[in-house]
Amino acid sequence: MSFKSSTSQRLGNIQNVKPESSGVSAETDSGCLKITVYSQSIFRIAATRDKSFEDFSYSVIANSENQKIDSVDSGDLISIKTGSLQLIVDKKPARLSFQTLDGKIINEDDVLGISWIGEQVTNYKKLQEGERFIGLGEKTGNLDRRGTAYQNWNTDAYAYHAGTDPLYSSIPFYIGIHNNLCYGIFFDNTHKTFFNFGASNNRFASFASDAGELNYYFIYGHSVAEIIQQYTWLTGRMELPPRWSIGYQQCRYSYYPDKEVVSVARTFREKEIPADAIVLDIHYMDKYKIFSWDKKNFSDPKGMIDTLKQYGFHIVIMCDPGIKVEKGYEPYEDGVSKNVFLKYPDGENYTGQVWPGWCHFPDFTKPDTRAWWAEKFKDYVALGVEGFWNDMNEIATWGNSLPENIEFNFEGNKTTTRRGRNVFGFQMARSTYEGTKKLMNGKRPFNLTRSGFAGIQRYSAIWTGDNVSYDEHMMLGIRLVNSLGLSGAAFAGYDAGGFVGEANPKLFARWISIAALSPFFRAHTMINSRDNEPWSYGEEVENISRNYIRLRYQLMPYLYSLFYEASQSGMPIQRSLAIEYSHHPKVYDGQYQHQYLFGPNIVVAPVESFKELTKVFLPAGEWYYLYTGKVYSGAQEIMIECPIHKLPVFVKAGTVLPMQRPVMNTSEKTEELILHIYDGKQSSDFVYYTDDGETFQYQKGEYSKHKIEYRGNEQKLIFGKNEGLLKPSYSKMRFVFHGLSANEININGQRKPLAQSVHSYFLPLEKFDPINEPDSMGEETVKSVETDYPSGQLEVSW
Repeated sequence: MSFKSSTSQRLGNIQNVKPESSGVSAETDSGCLKITVYSQSIFRIAATRDKSFEDFSYSVIANSENQKIDSVDSGDLISIKTGSLQLIVDKKPARLSFQTLDGKIINEDDVLGISWIGEQVTNYKKLQEGERFIGLGEKTGNLDRRGTAYQNWNTDAYAYHAGTDPLYSSIPFYIGIHNNLCYGIFFDNTHKTFFNFGASNNRFASFASDAGELNYYFIYGHSVAEIIQQYTWLTGRMELPPRWSIGYQQCRYSYYPDKEVVSVARTFREKEIPADAIVLDIHYMDKYKIFSWDKKNFSDPKGMIDTLKQYGFHIVIMCDPGIKVEKGYEPYEDGVSKNVFLKYPDGENYTGQVWPGWCHFPDFTKPDTRAWWAEKFKDYVALGVEGFWNDMNEIATWGNSLPENIEFNFEGNKTTTRRGRNVFGFQMARSTYEGTKKLMNGKRPFNLTRSGFAGIQRYSAIWTGDNVSYDEHMMLGIRLVNSLGLSGAAFAGYDAGGFVGEANPKLFARWISIAALSPFFRAHTMINSRDNEPWSYGEEVENISRNYIRLRYQLMPYLYSLFYEASQSGMPIQRSLAIEYSHHPKVYDGQYQHQYLFGPNIVVAPVESFKELTKVFLPAGEWYYLYTGKVYSGAQEIMIECPIHKLPVFVKAGTVLPMQRPVMNTSEKTEELILHIYDGKQSSDFVYYTDDGETFQYQKGEYSKHKIEYRGNEQKLIFGKNEGLLKPSYSKMRFVFHGLSANEININGQRKPLAQSVHSYFLPLEKFDPINEPDSMGEETVKSVETDYPSGQLEVSW
């Protein structure tokens, strides 16, 4: 079949094939093709019209290993087979078909294959029957991307709406699902890229780039979870954040003067609402200039920080990249002398306008600049600052139209905005993290960014930017975090209550209840808006907020273990149901696409603040309603009441949740680990993990880790022996059984009677009528027993 066009050029026929150590390379009519086997499940595909391939990536940190492959050139076809899949390459014209070992099509090129229109390069893929597409990072729209199109071009998207694209971050990685198969494609190109999932056509899906190589990684797995693990093996996983950073953080634009900051902290403690951090927006600076303090409103920052630490609070500070052009301003003078700023082609430093006025911007793609930026945090760290918030790093400037001729160093391979823009925020976050980590002498910094690219999880948490205070936006934020989790960014979240506008009391209460069961938990609001602390919306909302924030802190042993899992496997904390139940159509239904698993076995069903009744889809199994312990059968839709104080939350039967008593901050010690056991026939495993929560000593084995095995059919629980060097801090262990009919248990062969009691995770809501509604939060009857914390393996049976 011939393909002639004056505007489009295909890769063409394969002419010469050369075997490589882990794949093949080939010349074609129009360029070159290279196939590299990265692992038994990952193939790298590169195509170019140049004579050589570029081998550089900010995102990929894994190395191609010498894989055992079976490669056969049979004339018209090339076959490359690993232990997991096979790639069939048609030579005339060049087209790729990824298949299972028994010949099922996983993903295949359309006849258009790899094509160029000018500099733009596109790979066209056949749409498979019933194919769904999920992921692609911070993207609006539905969970299933089928029928839509997106572009990646990091943008300051203030007050974005439910259909805005692009947003702040770009992660060009998606997962395809069809016919009980799934795969991932990571398009490693930092230019502006375009993804079409069957939008405006019924023939193909495609991914394209404005310029550069077509360079993608094809990932095959037996499950979506396996694909996420493979992708994060390729692009890296996060180091554990400090434990305090996964507590509640209170923010507004802006808290000042310092007396107000301390007052907010004091009020949290007086009202017994748990919290770990207060976040300072740009007003802590001297006229919005980074690396400075407003001497009038923050005359003694160290004194303020020391006082906050006495209350159990950490401080997080805003870090904007713009360096004001001002004589006598040390970062400006030093930056000019050390040649660290982005430049025009004629060598003049680029100048853009942002909060401080006209600014230069560090070129974070230059190693010397990253070292310069890192050193500037010395004074912050000396004051006791341990949290850093990278903002405005898309790059955001007034006018929102960054010139495309700005030059980026790009590790010595000079390029322009066209290639550098999407990684500016990524490399700024990297610079901040690497610099503060080095300065903090073994302590973990908390690092947060608005803008990022694939691999951002190695350096930073990510939040979804300037959201808006209305219900649709609350639900959108949940989808964004679900999608970020599908794309390797496990530590992600949104501004609870909304940044732009003002939440009404019901909306704030609902948003806090959902955010309490998300990875990153922060309330934030705009300047000149109403106060947004939990007590600012009246007694009822204060009590509801307190209850859900307390629940998060009770769940901290469970939640911190999920962060450990993310650091090891890349699995998100907030998990779209598409991870575990990928092929169930209800997961993609608009009614249920917001639902997610918080860890492996807690289903959260977000619902708008104005609803009192909602439908919930419960996956297969049996599920305990969190508030009363009522058991529902799964694989069905149910109707359930959802008054503002009751977010629909369910725990899967056969689950063991490691928990603790409520605390006011994450540094508060408790003596007792509480295992909540939800009786059921299904078995489950969970790794309970802890460490000192603040240093990197865990990387040297100083942690405590126990495997918890629940064996439903055997009516047995095994709490494994400690695998780490750290001695557990608990002296006691309590077992709390939900739904158990037995009245006694065996603990390592010794009979123990169970005490029956009325249980609730929540405090009573005093505003509710104690006569007509005495059970406002719900309660259930449980059975429990306490024992000493085990020095070895502990076995419980009933």
